[in-house]
Amino acid sequence: MLDTVTQAPLASAPAAPRTRLKRLLTPWIYLLPALALLVVFTYVPVASMVGYSFTDWDGLSDDPAFVGAGNYAELFTRPELFQVFFVSLYYLAAAAVQIVLALYFAFILSFNLRLRNLFKGILFFPYLINGVAVSFVFLYFFRPHGTLDSVLALVGAHPDKLWLGDPDLVNVSLSGVSVWRFTGLTFVLFLGAIQAIPGELYEAAGLDGASRWQIFRHIVAPGIRPIIGLSVILAVSGSLSVFEIPFVMTGGAGESKTFVIQTIKLAFQFNKTGLASAAAVVLLIIVLLVTWLQRRLVPDERTDLT
Repeated sequence: MLDTVTQAPLASAPAAPRTRLKRLLTPWIYLLPALALLVVFTYVPVASMVGYSFTDWDGLSDDPAFVGAGNYAELFTRPELFQVFFVSLYYLAAAAVQIVLALYFAFILSFNLRLRNLFKGILFFPYLINGVAVSFVFLYFFRPHGTLDSVLALVGAHPDKLWLGDPDLVNVSLSGVSVWRFTGLTFVLFLGAIQAIPGELYEAAGLDGASRWQIFRHIVAPGIRPIIGLSVILAVSGSLSVFEIPFVMTGGAGESKTFVIQTIKLAFQFNKTGLASAAAVVLLIIVLLVTWLQRRLVPDERTDLT
């Protein structure tokens, strides 16, 4: 009996390190496919892009010529390559409108209203449509004597304007399309955050006679502050990297060329892949810097409403 009692711990002792090792490796085994995809399709291409940015490469030849920081020097010494960033201001203003509209509708539809599910679907539906399809739809919407001109004519207005041809209107029109398409995504983010706020707070506010504005100011806004911060980050990064809608609708013609469209043209139209890679690296750094500054200036404070 004594022998069996003393031998049992000795027999189980070698299994303990194996158990700890298994517990340590098991999460990484499940994460390995996702990490592999992330490395292969994100980090490796980014590293390749950074490498190409130091070369004079046309995208086809087998031997790119190393030029060091020459591409970056060309970027920062040619003002016309950075003037396209002014176009991003239109989309940044549109993103602000988008956040305000999404927050308004999310707050209103978080209450028990008739047909609220219908309105939720209507708001989110544009985001489900492919961006190319949206662009072609709005090409007919903005064309001369098209849908917009016909609607304006019904109310007595007869504007003789080229909505996509006038340099003063093209970016306003394109950013308006962006608002129509992406408001639904921001709306869903806000709605989910609002519905996560404990219902007892609304009941207490109702008993105290709080108005809708007071409920929003003192309960909803503090409760969804992290989501508002996330929406701002997405708005800034999105306004700097606009591509799909202006590329399909105007091809970057006139004053509608964005930084991404310019980068694509440098690579595939002018065969300056090295310079285009440098421009893409600069855009990536700007987006990361803006995101970092936003997180520093507006820290993500956790609000405990329970």
